[in-house]
Amino acid sequence: MLSIQHISKTFGPVKALNDVSFDVPDGQILGLIGQNGAGKSTTFHSILNFITYDGQIQWQGHTLAATDFDQIGYLPEERSLMPKLTIEQQIVYLARLKGQSAKVIRPQIDDWLQRFAVKGTRKSKIKDLSKGNQQKVQLICTLIHQPKLIILDEPFSGLDPVNADLLKQAILTAKQAGAAIIFSSHDMENVTAVCDRLVMLRKGNVVLHGTLDEVREQFGKTELFVTTDWSTDQLTALPGVASVTHRHGQRYVLHLSAATAGPAIFDALTQGHYIEEFSQQPPTLDEIFRLKVGEEHV
Repeated sequence: MLSIQHISKTFGPVKALNDVSFDVPDGQILGLIGQNGAGKSTTFHSILNFITYDGQIQWQGHTLAATDFDQIGYLPEERSLMPKLTIEQQIVYLARLKGQSAKVIRPQIDDWLQRFAVKGTRKSKIKDLSKGNQQKVQLICTLIHQPKLIILDEPFSGLDPVNADLLKQAILTAKQAGAAIIFSSHDMENVTAVCDRLVMLRKGNVVLHGTLDEVREQFGKTELFVTTDWSTDQLTALPGVASVTHRHGQRYVLHLSAATAGPAIFDALTQGHYIEEFSQQPPTLDEIFRLKVGEEHV
């Protein structure tokens, strides 16, 4: 388990991290979310000992030692591969930095290239690959030594939906193998799809922390999904409805001022008759993200 305990970091007058604490158990995935400059990369750099910080970071109950870093797979936000190397040379070089022998790594390369659908062979030069395929090679470099702790800084950036799904499957496979995984993303759909827990940072402070359900339930069931022949104006006029979003056809989302308005709205819409859709839910993670970011400007 990775344990972050009360870490703080200041760059001149800027408090990049302020008393940040959370755990990432083995076999779980934590999403670290927040706007640019919230402190996500600073958290990663603290874990990797790239920078000094106040507080304590432990791995499996002890302070990270030099040998522990061989068990870490790290994908930085700024991708960096050596363009003149072949795919094989690049993967082997970075794996050897993690204490792996070329004899162990080379036989695995073709399987990894196939798993990530890389357009190229092990002898292809990095410089001859598309940007997307270069990114997939760097992901392979991050994962091929089967790290026990995986840190991914914006791993989905620049990936199309098909390749994003390939990455999700790789992350879930590593989770099933028992790895502790932490990644940042601005795409709340990806966070929702794979994460067990999340932490949201805002200006270096933890403002949300828990499982996805725990975080969503904090905001109450204020989203009401309905299918009805009522008009937008009629729905907006219902007591307790703050606003209405028309999805398509006769499908709407009613944004409630309070979750308690739901039963009365149900009675008004159904009038004792069948209704195809009436689902009262907490806000989506994307909506919560916008809400918490918006609090900065209130």
